[in-house]
Amino acid sequence: MAGTLYIVPTPVGNLEDITLRAIKVLGEADLILAEDTRTSSVLLKHYDIHKPLRSHHKFNEHAASAQVVNELLAGKNIALISDAGTPGISDPGFFLARLCASEGIEVQTLPGATACIPALVSSGLPCDRFCFEGFLPVKKGRQTLLEQLKTETRTMVFYESPYRLVKTLEQFITVFGPQRQCSVAREISKKFEEHQRGTLEEVAQHFRQHEPKGEIVIIVKGEEGMKRNDRKTREEEPV
Repeated sequence: MAGTLYIVPTPVGNLEDITLRAIKVLGEADLILAEDTRTSSVLLKHYDIHKPLRSHHKFNEHAASAQVVNELLAGKNIALISDAGTPGISDPGFFLARLCASEGIEVQTLPGATACIPALVSSGLPCDRFCFEGFLPVKKGRQTLLEQLKTETRTMVFYESPYRLVKTLEQFITVFGPQRQCSVAREISKKFEEHQRGTLEEVAQHFRQHEPKGEIVIIVKGEEGMKRNDRKTREEEPV
């Protein structure tokens, strides 16, 4: 009988943000796949979990997944974790989950920590409808994607490196306009968690003067020129 692949969210900051079920699954797994074994070892040691640990990251994911599938088919229960948050969301995990699903292997994803939802809800911007864009392309396709998002009416969620934050905000100013409302969340669930809210220009100016550090989530308000009912009516018009 085949085993189960468990996709297990881990804390994005405070180690206490892990769920009881996640601790149980990690403690009972035959093998834990980790994006970085050094980072994950800290968490596992904290909860006194001693299980075989193997690297599974974006550079070996495709080559390693076939072996993982074979182990699952042989009956092992395997847990996949990333450095922080939910695997598959801007982290390795999607390819393995898809491969397991195609082989009829059960995939269970536990609810748990992620950086984007706390940042969105804390932003004060509309969160009933939103689109998650993750990390923008660094070069090719970046400007094209931003132009496509120019008239997006839903609140937009982006991940960004602190080293590119100011440049990205300045690009947003060019595309969305300096008065578009936004929020930048930094170090979610950590000691120095910070939320800077205001217009794109105001927030960009803050980070020009204060060098950003840590994990970054950018929340940008959607375009207000087209109301939801107007958009629905337009979409329903016959071609």
